[in-house]
Amino acid sequence: MIRLARMGARKQPHYRIVVIEKARARNGRPVEVVGTYNPRTNPASVELKRDRVDYWVSKGAQMSERVGKLYSKPAAPAVSVA
Repeated sequence: MIRLARMGARKQPHYRIVVIEKARARNGRPVEVVGTYNPRTNPASVELKRDRVDYWVSKGAQMSERVGKLYSKPAAPAVSVA
């Protein structure tokens, strides 16, 4: 299963996108960390290793509903500071 694991302090969440066995706890030991999601930035920042997500999906991993929505969004363009 590919799902979110909550990190961060109380009332300051950020998430890791992890590949984990379905029966394990939300913050249990993952098989692999494939990205991060921070809803507190404006706009929310998502970093995904799309090649690894595709690999795990090809092996039968299912994405949670929220990860599926994050994955379907187009990749954010790189912003350069000049």
